[in-house]
Amino acid sequence: MRPEELALSDLQVVLGGRRVVDVMTLTLPTGSLVALVGPNGAGKTSLLRAIVGLAGYSGRVAFGGRDLAAVGGRERARLIAYLPQGHEAHWPLPARDIVALGRFPHGATDPLRLSPDDQGMVRRAMEQTDTTAFADRPVTMLSGGERARVALARVFAVGAPLILADEPTAALDPRHQIDVMRALRGRAEEGALVVAVTHDIGLAARFAHRVVLLNQGRIAASGSPGEALTPEVMRTTFGVELFRADHQGVPVLVPWS
Repeated sequence: MRPEELALSDLQVVLGGRRVVDVMTLTLPTGSLVALVGPNGAGKTSLLRAIVGLAGYSGRVAFGGRDLAAVGGRERARLIAYLPQGHEAHWPLPARDIVALGRFPHGATDPLRLSPDDQGMVRRAMEQTDTTAFADRPVTMLSGGERARVALARVFAVGAPLILADEPTAALDPRHQIDVMRALRGRAEEGALVVAVTHDIGLAARFAHRVVLLNQGRIAASGSPGEALTPEVMRTTFGVELFRADHQGVPVLVPWS
């Protein structure tokens, strides 16, 4: 195993007596954006939660050559930045302060007393997610889409080499869906491994370096978007026919019927 890989070995997650991730072995290199796709209930969220340490599992999860089960909580929080589904806000903190929470694993405990390096990470994260314009607004006063982008900015502010994002484009308008996927791909091309759950086949085909398609807790297909999202795979996994075209050298995939 190369030190820059995320390696899952015989990974299993059981919830309520049901095996939601079923004996999965998978290796993903850093420097790539991986789209995790599949039908509802395929095990996508459970897989992310197992990697980040929020769901019990058997098997092994290793990153950078290290078994993550042996990594302490604060160090794990520096290695992995996790964006879960949902973006509820209960305290009227300024959006900038929410983003600054991403620096907590690095020792920044007060958003009002950030080091110059921490300030730079927060500023860049907000620029990448187009949230600078409402940095001073209470997060409780933002729209659902704006809160989603603030939550992603917090993840970016961590500066982690492994980013796990569960449906990061949900609730976003088309422009910001494209911006977020472009930002995730940019982080990957800077050297991070980004694993993003998405139900948008078109965005996965356009932006992902690799697609991993899950079905009933198992890997049904894995490879480049063109290799993994074939008409046959879409038919057998999702029960839909696929329209495919090419635009500017990129596959355009649309579930059609």
